[in-house]
Amino acid sequence: MIIDRLLKEVGNKSFVCVGLDSDLIHIPESIKSKYESVEDIIFNFNKRIIDCSSDLVAIYKLQIAYYEKYGISGLMAYKRTLKYLKDKNLISIADIKRSDIQSTAKAYAKAHFEGDFEADFITLNPYMGIDTILPYLEYTKKDKGVFVLLLTSNEGAKDIECLNSEGKEIFYHVGDKLDKIAKEFKGESKYSNIGFVVGATNDKEAMKIRNRYENIFFLLPGYGSQNANSNTVKTYLKDDYTGGIVNSSRKIITNYKNYEDGDINFEKYTREAVIDMIADIRGINE
Repeated sequence: MIIDRLLKEVGNKSFVCVGLDSDLIHIPESIKSKYESVEDIIFNFNKRIIDCSSDLVAIYKLQIAYYEKYGISGLMAYKRTLKYLKDKNLISIADIKRSDIQSTAKAYAKAHFEGDFEADFITLNPYMGIDTILPYLEYTKKDKGVFVLLLTSNEGAKDIECLNSEGKEIFYHVGDKLDKIAKEFKGESKYSNIGFVVGATNDKEAMKIRNRYENIFFLLPGYGSQNANSNTVKTYLKDDYTGGIVNSSRKIITNYKNYEDGDINFEKYTREAVIDMIADIRGINE
């Protein structure tokens, strides 16, 4: 099961998920000047990030919007990056947040679990109804996984996710339904191929969510540019730091911009950002 493989990577490396939000504005001039096409620039940027950090990082997440915005060239870079990760036996998340009726969801599942855009995990939005999740589950029976939005870190989460219904917030209604389904897709570990996306900025609910969904593995965005508290992150991860993965995108991939020699030492500062993140969350003072 893919969740067992991911858990092994977390144990051997760390809980870090690097977000490859590869906008051209984030890419060093030394890379942009070396290649002519958008496809080659973005792919080689991603490749160098992966090569300098893969011994420390459990998984890489590609937010598809940053590739779609550049049209076919961007999607070619997306395709090549996913293939490169697969060829190196590394794990990927396609951050696509799909939500649609079952016939359309079936097509999305095929598009992102097979063929040119194949990834190991994808993200899904359940707020159109649990039936929109079901077509993806044929793949989670095999060796694919999903991270389903539970409670997000954006300000608008209160508009729908946090509304109270029948004595509990909407996101708990969604989580409780998915938790029951997730039990059918457990690996050798206690975790399921169905995980939750939980914004790491949600301090108040952290302990309650972690205890309520004990056997769910979390994808935790919000560390870095959204300033999630490292203690809150640790609550979601559990004491052994294996309850989830923590995503950081811009803080890692643009760390080089903080240094005068950053452009020519891009890999050095990318790697340092990952090391600093691990130390910060673990509470290690070096």
